[in-house]
Amino acid sequence: MAKKSEEVYLIDGSSYIFRAYHAMGGLSTSKGVPTGAIFGFTNMLLRTLRERQPGKIAVVFDAKGPTFRHERYPEYKANRPPAPEDLVQQIPRIHEIVDAFGLPRLMVPGFEADDVIATLTRSAREQGLHVMIVGSDKDLMQLVEEGVLMWDPQKDQVYDGDAVTKKWGVPPEKLGDLLALMGDSSDNVPGVRGIGPKTAAALIEKYGSVQGVYSNLDNVTQKKAQTSLSEHKQEALLSRELVTLDAHVPLEVGIDDLSTAHQDDAKLRELFKELEFKRFLADLPATQTIDYTGYETVATHEALDRVLAHLTQVGSFAVDTETTSQQPVRAELVGISLAAEEGKAFYIPVGHEVGTQLPKAEVLRKIAPLLEDPNMLKAGQNIKYDMIVLKKEGIAIRGVVCDTMLASYLLDPGRRGHSLDDLAEIFLEHRTIPIKDLIGTGKKQVSFAEVDIPAATTYAGEDADVTLRLASILGPRIEQEGLSELFQGLELPLIPVLVDMELAGVRVDIPYLMDLSREFGIMVEKSENEIYQLAGEEFNINSPKQLSEVLFVKLGLKPTKKTKTGPSTSLDVLETLALEHDLPRKILEYRSIFKLKSTYVDALTGLVNPRTHRIHTSYNQAVAATGRLSSSDPNLQNIPVRSPEGRKIRKAFVPEKGHVFVAADYSQIELRVMAHLSGDKRLRDAFAGGEDVHAITAASIFGCSPAHVTPEMRRKAKEINFGIIYGMGPFNLASRIGVGLKMAKKYLEDYYFMYAGVKEYMDKVPEQAAKDGYVSTVLGRKRFLPDLKNPNKIAQQAARRMAVNTTIQGSAADIIKLAMIHVHKVLGDSGLAARMILQVHDELILEVREDCADEAAKLLKREMEGAYPLSVPLVVDTATGTNWDEAH
Repeated sequence: MAKKSEEVYLIDGSSYIFRAYHAMGGLSTSKGVPTGAIFGFTNMLLRTLRERQPGKIAVVFDAKGPTFRHERYPEYKANRPPAPEDLVQQIPRIHEIVDAFGLPRLMVPGFEADDVIATLTRSAREQGLHVMIVGSDKDLMQLVEEGVLMWDPQKDQVYDGDAVTKKWGVPPEKLGDLLALMGDSSDNVPGVRGIGPKTAAALIEKYGSVQGVYSNLDNVTQKKAQTSLSEHKQEALLSRELVTLDAHVPLEVGIDDLSTAHQDDAKLRELFKELEFKRFLADLPATQTIDYTGYETVATHEALDRVLAHLTQVGSFAVDTETTSQQPVRAELVGISLAAEEGKAFYIPVGHEVGTQLPKAEVLRKIAPLLEDPNMLKAGQNIKYDMIVLKKEGIAIRGVVCDTMLASYLLDPGRRGHSLDDLAEIFLEHRTIPIKDLIGTGKKQVSFAEVDIPAATTYAGEDADVTLRLASILGPRIEQEGLSELFQGLELPLIPVLVDMELAGVRVDIPYLMDLSREFGIMVEKSENEIYQLAGEEFNINSPKQLSEVLFVKLGLKPTKKTKTGPSTSLDVLETLALEHDLPRKILEYRSIFKLKSTYVDALTGLVNPRTHRIHTSYNQAVAATGRLSSSDPNLQNIPVRSPEGRKIRKAFVPEKGHVFVAADYSQIELRVMAHLSGDKRLRDAFAGGEDVHAITAASIFGCSPAHVTPEMRRKAKEINFGIIYGMGPFNLASRIGVGLKMAKKYLEDYYFMYAGVKEYMDKVPEQAAKDGYVSTVLGRKRFLPDLKNPNKIAQQAARRMAVNTTIQGSAADIIKLAMIHVHKVLGDSGLAARMILQVHDELILEVREDCADEAAKLLKREMEGAYPLSVPLVVDTATGTNWDEAH
């Protein structure tokens, strides 16, 4: 192998654009700009540069317009459909990325990329240089010889002469003859009709070339092949011309020009930011646009007094805490950082293991009035975390006017990242100090308390400084976008509500969970044995490969979906297969109970806080694009409630002794929001009259009076009512309610006839959103949906469904957030022995002293029903119980 400096890498750019597109075609930015081809191509380019470190390189693309082959044969490539529009718009960006990497980019009008690569290969070999062709195109395999290899990064396979021969049955120098006989449907090269790859390879092996075959045509023993060859001789000779690469393309550059020029990091950073290629962005050399020399460690009483006086005089500042854990309820305070001016930050260490620092109690006593003063305006990044940490220390932060994470989320809820690192890179073009540089990773990881104070000062000071800078950028943008009322009136006031809920946590009955784990374990074992009996053998049920072998090879079931590794064994596949065999049905049962045991029952026990003996979930405001709160560590919103086993898990959540749970659940809030937004008279009248909407819908669809609606008819109507909100079509409806596709279509037609206003609304919302670029909820929350203008019909239809769903589900989310704020305030003002501990979509749960249960239930119902004025009444159902399931 030659030295890298003697190797020339020639990348078949055009081929890789299409491969990348088909591999990652669905990728797009948060604004809906397609990026799959760009991402895949860039990934290939980076891998080539990193792993191969070429001394000379060129990226070659097809030029626009016809080539000499089209002049020779106008039908050349005529069977190819036009490139998809979402691919066409990515190609200029791919060219920009190649240029930004400083790589020679070649396109020669009248010739294909293959011809340019052939010409460069010839020139390189004449100079004694080795060549590596980066691609997989069979036409280019003709060039493989001593000193010329082909590397396919996608398969990580290198082709030499032997590998080409093994793949095609002929050596590289004979590949053109093979292609001439067998033809190439992708390029519309005719070849000889009836001659396939095996026959063509055998002929070339025996007679050496196309010309050799025709010189020995009388000796071809297969009469059918002989006839085809005779009848299509002109096509064969023409095809040989078409597949022959031109190795003498006139080029304006030579091999010596193919150097890796200077990489333009600034341009790459700009492109990667715009394309939201976070991974590639992180690989670029760090940019430090912030000067750390203005950061100060505060370790004396005099310095602390001076800093607090300075912050008081300024009247606004950013605050951040450093702790021992990412889980705020378990975290211990290590230090506090503050910044009131850009480039000037203060770090107050209080919990480091080594170094000079003030006593924590003294610092907290002095800083508490400043942090608790609502007139001192404060900014934070995910400030809920800092508020929880400090509230455990007895300090309630007030006066928060900006949370940069939430501001970023409201401005662009589709953005994939709202972390401080992400926002600093996007808005400040600054790479923050990675936390792993201070605490390490894996076995080398240490607590922040072990970090030396000077390093901690730089890291923590940067957090506060960056937050301050971001607040000055994002705050005005919130106002410009008309989101101030939503930000200041809903999302920020919700933070202290969530702080108290997360600190409160919820008690679990550990002995009950341990018994449940044993019960579920027996069920899992029983299910396993039944599966083995049905399969006739034991195997790893959790292995897709082994399961696939049993289902599709041993049992002979027909696969309904394939993955890159073989037939899929996904949920929807098993549900389909369960209709024809008991084993897939048993697999589904096994998976369900196995997941309940491992994900919830066993995991919950380990998540109990050893200090509080309760589970403290985290509520996330900046995750769901619709505005809904999500829950994590653990996700309590996903505990199943429809299955008996799921309800058993809910029984593990119990109140403290002498207390009960009071739960309040909005009744059909999303349907009521739809009635309000659509203005459909029939739906509004039904809710206004307190009627059973599902029964009315069923009566209309099934053609009977409401009194004759059966539970099964009502269930189907309920599926339709709620399915409409999520844009459910006839196919999904048919699957959900167990009817044929024709019947499902009729049900939907009948529904839209009955609720014509709903149909009109569902058509109007996407159309208006396509003009505006976004949809809004009742409180003005925006979600941008650029895919409404995507030429890809699948992406466009998905965006239309999102448009309707967001207005309805997002509005419902806004309303329950308002209700949470109201309930939290009234509970605090009333002095009632009750606290909000859980929120699950449309449901709120209070932990209440037994003698206060009735009053708490009335309070919950009043505040939730009056949270927001709709044109139809909001109705709340309440229940009381000694565990979560009982109160649900």
